[in-house]
Amino acid sequence: MADIVSKERRSSNMSAIRSKGTLPELYFRGVFSKLGYRYRLNDKRVAGTPDIFVLKYHVAVFIHGCFWHRHNGCKYAYSPKSNIDFWQQKFAHNIERDKVVSEQLENAGVRQLVIWECTYKHMLKDVDYASKIISAVNAFVSTGTEQYTEVD
Repeated sequence: MADIVSKERRSSNMSAIRSKGTLPELYFRGVFSKLGYRYRLNDKRVAGTPDIFVLKYHVAVFIHGCFWHRHNGCKYAYSPKSNIDFWQQKFAHNIERDKVVSEQLENAGVRQLVIWECTYKHMLKDVDYASKIISAVNAFVSTGTEQYTEVD
């Protein structure tokens, strides 16, 4: 199936996608600030350069886009209909990189929290759901003993 836009337009669209400072990331930075956590942004000293790193609790927070990181069962994790081989390789590489980073963090004793983009979108629409997620995030960071958890 042919792409419906020109290569130049597609390139422009793709280059506009940010990896840092996204709306979900800004939202959760506000959440962490309101909860009283001090954190570092995109700390390159931590494997995987997490979006948020809470040093006191050794928690790396990744705010994953459902499309790019292939959130299982999520409507946002659709597969493009053109250039299928490219996308399959891209997604496989992203998934493998996430596994490697997770193992590195686990070996370093860093706990991991993954928050999915769809969670953020749902939180914007439902105040009760947002409150539940914020409580779960707070419990994981401050009192949790789990090594890894996903919020979705």
